[in-house]
Amino acid sequence: MDSHPSLGVADYCVFGASVIISLGIGIFYAFSGGRQRTADEYLVGNRQMKMLPLTLSLVVSFESSIMMLGLPAETYVYGLQYIWYNVGVMAGVFIGVLIVVPLIYPLKLTSVYEYMELRFQSKWVRIFAMIQGTLYYIFYMGIVLFGPATALESVTDLPYWASVLAVALAAMLYTSIGGIKAVIWTDVFQTVVMMTGIAAILIQGTISAGGVGNVFNINKATKRLDIIDFNPNPFVRHTFWTLFIGNSIKKISLCFNPSSIQRISSTPTKSSARKILLIAAPVFCITLSLPLFEGLVAYAYYYTKRCDPLTSGQIKNPNQIIPYMVLEIFENLPGMPGLFMASLFSASLSTLSSGLSSLAAMTAEDIVKQIFPSIPDYRVTILSKLSVFLNGSLAITVSFMIAEIKGPVSQISNTILGCFNGSLSGMFLFAVFVPWSTTKSTLCGGIASIVVTFWISMGKNFSKTLRREPWLEMPPNDNCVHMVGNSSVPFNMFNNSTSTQSFLSNVSSVAAIPTEDYIPEGLDKIYAISYMWLAAIAIVICLAVGLLSALILDNSNDHKPDVRFMLPFFDVFMSFLPKSLRQKLYAGLPFDKREELLKDYTQQHFVFTNMEKNIDTNDKDCLSPLTNNADVMSDVDETNEEVQLEHFLQKKA
Repeated sequence: MDSHPSLGVADYCVFGASVIISLGIGIFYAFSGGRQRTADEYLVGNRQMKMLPLTLSLVVSFESSIMMLGLPAETYVYGLQYIWYNVGVMAGVFIGVLIVVPLIYPLKLTSVYEYMELRFQSKWVRIFAMIQGTLYYIFYMGIVLFGPATALESVTDLPYWASVLAVALAAMLYTSIGGIKAVIWTDVFQTVVMMTGIAAILIQGTISAGGVGNVFNINKATKRLDIIDFNPNPFVRHTFWTLFIGNSIKKISLCFNPSSIQRISSTPTKSSARKILLIAAPVFCITLSLPLFEGLVAYAYYYTKRCDPLTSGQIKNPNQIIPYMVLEIFENLPGMPGLFMASLFSASLSTLSSGLSSLAAMTAEDIVKQIFPSIPDYRVTILSKLSVFLNGSLAITVSFMIAEIKGPVSQISNTILGCFNGSLSGMFLFAVFVPWSTTKSTLCGGIASIVVTFWISMGKNFSKTLRREPWLEMPPNDNCVHMVGNSSVPFNMFNNSTSTQSFLSNVSSVAAIPTEDYIPEGLDKIYAISYMWLAAIAIVICLAVGLLSALILDNSNDHKPDVRFMLPFFDVFMSFLPKSLRQKLYAGLPFDKREELLKDYTQQHFVFTNMEKNIDTNDKDCLSPLTNNADVMSDVDETNEEVQLEHFLQKKA
C-alpha cells in the first residue's frame, strides 16, 4: 500500500495540550467555590449557572465523534440528503420546549425520572424509566468512545483499546472531581476546539479539492446534492419523511434527556431555561450541518485525486475517511492534524463527561437517596463521584461490542439508541398528556415498546441476509499507487471490477450489492424498515399498548390525576381553539388552576430544601412527610402540613 502521512511531534503536542487544558478545568473546579462537597453544587451548580455556557454545553453534549466522523462518512457514501435530519432536530427541540420547560422546571428536579414517581405515586415506573435511561447512556457513551478510537487506529499505530481507555479515563477524571461546573466549562472550551477543527478542514479541504465550484460540480454530477425525495415507502433508508418527520418525533426525547434536564435545572429562572433550548435548536441545525459539508469536500478531494481510499482498500470503514484526508491535506502544516485529533477527542470528551455527570445525578437521586433516604449529603456526593468510574467502565465494555458492527457510526447510533429514546419518549408523553395513564398501563406500554424496537434494532445490525442501501458512485481509482517492494504500482494494474465488488461486500454497511428487484423475505421484511422510524414506532407502540392496558387493567372511574404533573394538550398545541371548548375536552380536570398549584409547590420546595440544609440527619425524621416528594404531592390538606411544620420549628427551638 502507498505510504501515507502520519502524526508528527507538533500534532501530538497540540492534541496533548487540549487534553491537559480539559483536565485543568476539572482540577480548578474541584478546588474552587464549595469544592463540590454538596450534591446540589456537584450535580446542578447550585442552580446558578449562566445561560451561554449552559447552551453551548447542551449542544456539544449531543455532538460527539458520531458527528465528527459519522456525518462526513454518511455524506461521502450516501450524499447530502441527511441534512433533513438536522432540520428535524431543530423542529423536535422546538416542540420539546413547549413540553419540558413548563412541566419540569417548576418542580426543581435533579433527575428527570423523579417526575415519574411524582406523576404516578409509584417507584416502579421511575425505576423502569431509570434503567432504560442508564442503558441508553451507557450504549451512547460506548458508541462515542468507538469514534476517536477507530479514527486513531486508521492513521496511527495506536491500538483501538489504548485510545478507548485514554479518552474514557480523561473524561472520568475531570467529571468525578469537578462536577457539573467542570463539565460545562470544559464543554465551552471543547466547543471552540471542535469548531476550529471543522473550519480548518472545510477551508483547506476545499482549496485542495480545487475550490468551491469544483466541490459543488463534482458532488452534483454524482447525485450527492439530490436531497429531495418524498417517497412514502417506509423501507427506503432515507427520504424527506424518514429524516425530517421521523427525526422530529424522535428528537422530542432530547428535551427529556437527563443531560438536558440537568442543564435546565442549573438555571436560575424558568425564562433562562426556555431561552437555552430555543437558542440551542438552530445551533444544533447549523453545527450538525458543517460535518455534512466536510463529507462533500472529502468526496470532491478524492474524486479530483482519482483515488478513493475506501474502494482501494487503504481504509476499511467510511468513518475513517476524514482523519485519513486530514493527514493528506495538512501534510505540510505541522500541528494541524493534531488540531483535528484534538477536536475529535473534544467532541467525545464533551459527550462522555455530560453522560457521566447525568448518570451521577441519576445515581444520587434515583438509587442512593431512594435506598438510603437519611444518608448525609456529603456521602451522596462521594457515591456520585464513584459512580462516574463505574459507568465509565461499562461504557468501555460497550465500545468493544460496537466495534463489531459495520456501517457509518451515525447509523449505528440511531439504530441502537432509537429504541431507548422512543420508549422513554412514549412513556413521558403518555404520562404528561393522557389523564387515565396509570402505573400499570405506563409500564405495559414501555415494556412492549422497548422489547419490539430493540429486537428490530438487533435484527437490522446483525442480520446476515438483510441487504443494505447501495453507495452512490465512488471516486475513480485510476491514479492510486501501491508500493510493491521499492516500486510503485498503479492500483488498476491488479484491480478489476470483481475485486472492487468483493471489497464493497465486506466493508462498512454494504452486506452485498443490492439489485433493484431485491425483495426482503421472512423477518427481513421487518428489519428492512428505515432505522429513522424506530423511535416513532417505539412511541406509537408505547401509546397504543398503554391506552389498551388502561382500558383493560385500570378501568376504574376513581382515578384522578394531579394536574400539577400534567400539561393541557390542547392549550399547548391547539391554543387557537375556543377556551370553552378546550375546557370541555379536559373532562373536568382543573388545568386552569395548575399555575396556582405549582406556585404552592415551589414555595414548599424552597422552604423544606432550606430547612434540610440546616439540620442534621437525626432531625430529618420529623420532616420526612414533607421532604419526600411523593408524600408532598399526595392529597394532604393544608392544616396537616401546617401542624407538621409547626412541630418541626418547635423541635429546632
